[in-house]
Amino acid sequence: MKIGVLLFNLGGPETLADVRPFLFNLFSDPEIVRLPIRAMQKPLAWLISTARHRKSSGYYTQIGGGSPLRRITEEQAAALREELARRGVETNVYVGMRYWRPGAEEAIDQIARDGVDELVLLPLYPQFSVSTTGSSFKDFDALMEKRNSLRRMRRHYIRQWHTHETYIKALTRQIAGEIEKFPEPDPRRVHLLFSAHSVPQSYIENGDPYLQHTEETVRLVTEKLGGLSPVHLSFQSKVGPVKWLEPSTDAKLRELAARGVEQVLAIPISFVSDHIETLYELDILYKNLADEIGIKTYRRVPALNCNPTFISALADLVCEKLK
Repeated sequence: MKIGVLLFNLGGPETLADVRPFLFNLFSDPEIVRLPIRAMQKPLAWLISTARHRKSSGYYTQIGGGSPLRRITEEQAAALREELARRGVETNVYVGMRYWRPGAEEAIDQIARDGVDELVLLPLYPQFSVSTTGSSFKDFDALMEKRNSLRRMRRHYIRQWHTHETYIKALTRQIAGEIEKFPEPDPRRVHLLFSAHSVPQSYIENGDPYLQHTEETVRLVTEKLGGLSPVHLSFQSKVGPVKWLEPSTDAKLRELAARGVEQVLAIPISFVSDHIETLYELDILYKNLADEIGIKTYRRVPALNCNPTFISALADLVCEKLK
């Protein structure tokens, strides 16, 4: 039996020239922008990408001219393959980006060439949302419908892992390590600001479990930390005029500053890899805001990236599905 693991992630523009087509791909997805008339999807995506790409390019310029997400995800894939091999599980690990290269179709081509018999689908989104894991799985299944040669391949879908013990351990260790670096490292004096990618409020009202999953992750992490630090949950990266989950991260920072809070630790709770939301929004945009409004010390927990405990969590998930 040949075993494969397919890691799903969002993708990101690797150069400034990629920004506009990346945005077009993103906003062409009906799980991201929901329209009553499907024929309007691509024209609207063209309008949004045309209007936003210059501004977005400015953000990517500030983090080096492109997203490191592909590089990091491929490094995670290599680390996962090594960890599985250490456990006696020989696998090929593939990467499929939803809105950029390498896409799911490229991954499926390679899976077919390699003759994989059993495939584990592992989204790098711990908390399920129709706009992330749901969209990736829907796209994968549609592509697989065209592949008669792969119909016999056994598939295992990992739909969420927001409460997985080893994942919670990895997050907890990262946070505890950052608390120690504050001028006053007493956990009771360091406010933990968990910042998650926002989704439209209507998604939650229609049954998307993303908010519940995020809250469960925050609860488990804070319990494991001992429950000493004040805890807050906020949301970032909203786009468009519809109502999104609140409070926004910038609004929460302003609230904390108004209350006289001096030490804030930002935690990217729905992101396991560094990309524009961590490197620009959390590290530059919100850091500058914190300085302006009088928060004396603002730090950000590093993304998990190839943290060994995190890679171990991914390996646990794969092995548990293959039992």
